[in-house]
Amino acid sequence: MENRSFRRMGRTASVVGLGAWQLGADWGQVTEADAHATLQAAVDAGVTFIDTADVYGDGRSEQIVGSFVKDRPGLTVATKMGRRLPQTPENYHLDNFRAWTDRSRANLGVDTLDLVQLHCPPTPVFSSDAVYDALDTLVQEKRIAAYGVSVEKVDEALAAIARPGVASVQIILNAFRHKPLERVLPAAAEAGVGIIARVPLASGLLSGRYTADTAFAADDHRNYNRHGESFDVGETFSGVEYETGLEAVNRLRPLVPADVTMAQFALRWIIDQPAVTVVIPGARNPEQARANAHAADLPPLSRETQEKIAAVYDELIRPRVHDKW
Repeated sequence: MENRSFRRMGRTASVVGLGAWQLGADWGQVTEADAHATLQAAVDAGVTFIDTADVYGDGRSEQIVGSFVKDRPGLTVATKMGRRLPQTPENYHLDNFRAWTDRSRANLGVDTLDLVQLHCPPTPVFSSDAVYDALDTLVQEKRIAAYGVSVEKVDEALAAIARPGVASVQIILNAFRHKPLERVLPAAAEAGVGIIARVPLASGLLSGRYTADTAFAADDHRNYNRHGESFDVGETFSGVEYETGLEAVNRLRPLVPADVTMAQFALRWIIDQPAVTVVIPGARNPEQARANAHAADLPPLSRETQEKIAAVYDELIRPRVHDKW
């Protein structure tokens, strides 16, 4: 497994990590035993970076990850905070940060959190000096080792990258979301800020396993958040209308090499972006975790293939989503 650098953290991470949202909630139920088996399969395949959040299952994901990493040194666990209260700028202050990180420390069973990310806060938060001062205080108090941000919008990412204490930016990046390639990735590379690519399979659309007849469970956000009813619609299928996404997948399918899954092909496209530090696909079972990790072993996509992926994006996706985030 290739490892890439979080330069401002002084750490490296496997280029394929594991997103632990599925292990907490919002994707249907996953038992704790299955969650541990999935985590073990990922680590056995070379994964060293796990991403979770305090709201995934209201702490369940953190607790599962914490119990798993307890006797496994050398792994980096990133969590997120800020969505357990209404998303108003006034809630992003030091007292709340201390309370939120104390809860995450307890859930994960650690004294110092490896990396804490603001979890897609309101846009004004990204320009607040007081917010960054408070985050610096958490580092000084050794509640956290480093901090970053998870963003919805390109402009939010650029505002954070300009702050000297920000170690990472987590942003949606996949074959249906190309906008970060234009400014965010170059700016992060120049500043030494790590890029964590999330929603890499567009909520599973880019796995190629879904059809117009696929039914998602009532507690799966791919059912209840298709129009942004519960959180930003960009988090579900990358904001792409389901039917349009299916059409795009069908156009991409002939580009997938033999003996490579559609999901691995989609992950390889992200890995081929040199400014990406780690991509964090989720997995619900060991087979998915192993297959995702194997994407790092595949050869880079050819220039011709890259151009054809861009052409599908330009025709079907760009007019619908490019300017939204």
